[in-house]
Amino acid sequence: MAHLPSRRRLALAVPVALSLTASLGFLPGIASAAPSAPATSSTAAAADGSELAYVVNTRTDKRTIASVKKAIAKAGGTVVTTYDKIGVIVVHSANPDFGPQIRTARGVQSAGATRTTPLVAAGTTDEGSADYLTAAEAAKVEAASAKTPDSEPLEADQWDLRAIGADQAAKINPGSKKVTVAVIDTGVDDTHPDLTANFSASQSANCVGGVADTSEGAWRPYTAGDYHGTHVAGEIAAARNGVGVAGVAPGVKVSSIKVSDPDNGLFYPENVVCAFMFAADHGVEITNNSYYVDPWLYNCMDDPDQRAIVDAVNRAQLYGQKKGLLHVAAAGNESHDLASDAILDDTSPDDSTPVERTIDPSECLDLPTQLPGVVTVSSTGVKSEKSYFSTYGNGVVDVAAPGGDGRYQTPDTPSKNGRILSTMPNNEYAYLQGTSMASPHAAAVAALLKSEHPWASGAALQALLKAQADNPGCPESYDQNGDGTQDAVCEGGDRVNGFYGYGIVNALKAVK
Repeated sequence: MAHLPSRRRLALAVPVALSLTASLGFLPGIASAAPSAPATSSTAAAADGSELAYVVNTRTDKRTIASVKKAIAKAGGTVVTTYDKIGVIVVHSANPDFGPQIRTARGVQSAGATRTTPLVAAGTTDEGSADYLTAAEAAKVEAASAKTPDSEPLEADQWDLRAIGADQAAKINPGSKKVTVAVIDTGVDDTHPDLTANFSASQSANCVGGVADTSEGAWRPYTAGDYHGTHVAGEIAAARNGVGVAGVAPGVKVSSIKVSDPDNGLFYPENVVCAFMFAADHGVEITNNSYYVDPWLYNCMDDPDQRAIVDAVNRAQLYGQKKGLLHVAAAGNESHDLASDAILDDTSPDDSTPVERTIDPSECLDLPTQLPGVVTVSSTGVKSEKSYFSTYGNGVVDVAAPGGDGRYQTPDTPSKNGRILSTMPNNEYAYLQGTSMASPHAAAVAALLKSEHPWASGAALQALLKAQADNPGCPESYDQNGDGTQDAVCEGGDRVNGFYGYGIVNALKAVK
């Protein structure tokens, strides 16, 4: 899969953005397993005196944590924060031998570097520019939308809502404002007119660095180009307010927990640990996770650094599950079969020089989507077929949802755009595709289910989500480009299979 600079599970195609001003007649301009790391990873990165970040995982009793903190100081580490409830300590250290030394300390269960390059001063990151629609194109979409009563101005291009019955579901139950979906991502522009009414600031934070910052606006994107989280939030809960687009669950709340590093846009483990803990402790019901935890696409259990990352992130997400949360995550855009015996990973680590390695996906995990209890979501296009880029795997994928396919699945909409239209920072809209877009569709349907069944725990919601899904079954052929070769092999039956899991989520069934 091709990655954008920020390494999100994002679209493979260039986004097309629509400004609110365009719909008013103003035309903006165009803006445009060798599963371990090489010897150059944690030890070498800190050898010049620069600091690295680490997670140190231990038992949760006070005596053990106190003892481990003393060992951390003795090994040349500085504690950044401690999550006592799960026994995870975030540490910075310039000692090149900190990892091996702390792993020998009494009470330490696992410990490792969370990156392969030193900590740097904060900068900014940009995911790339967007091509704005012309006023004439906007008018065409609006004219088509106007033919449908109670339709949002740009809804004619939202084939994804109709594909899962979300347009009809909104007339029955748009979702409860007592339900919040936390968007763990690049930040959300809560000033967007389609998002402001449904935004929960009290459940939002900036978790970069591993410590939650809840100051006003800390949860927003760094730049307009850092748009991923805003797009995801709109897919979930863009309001039906006569402006722009509609979300799958336009009555529920969304919050923003920003985890993308300001220097390179990466989602480091300590940031994600903070996000899961914050969501669990602030009354969130569902989290959406349209990313993988950097710097490793797959974290292998026989590497001490990567094993520590798996341990820390898993402890945090399990803490949320125990408090009733449902975590929903994107399967990935690599078109990998996660049920296979071997996968080539030539993209990791993504914060330094990648090393080609062949991994066993049962031993090397994509975080957080392969963690126990997390709902793994694959992507479909307008034909309800697996998107060409979507990762899959029998027994791994739980459900599927619209994520777009601009290459092989073209909708009968004014734009003929097979991607997903949603909100962008600065009152704009754009088309994107990826399992990043599929996951929030599933999270929003889960939010509708939670609205209908407020008693349901996260585990119960997952069962309901699978039960209401529609499974098209494995296709007879998956040769999308017509070259005579199967592009992917779907294993399983009509009830559960590797392409769609238990099926494509259905918003209308969720509220009936």
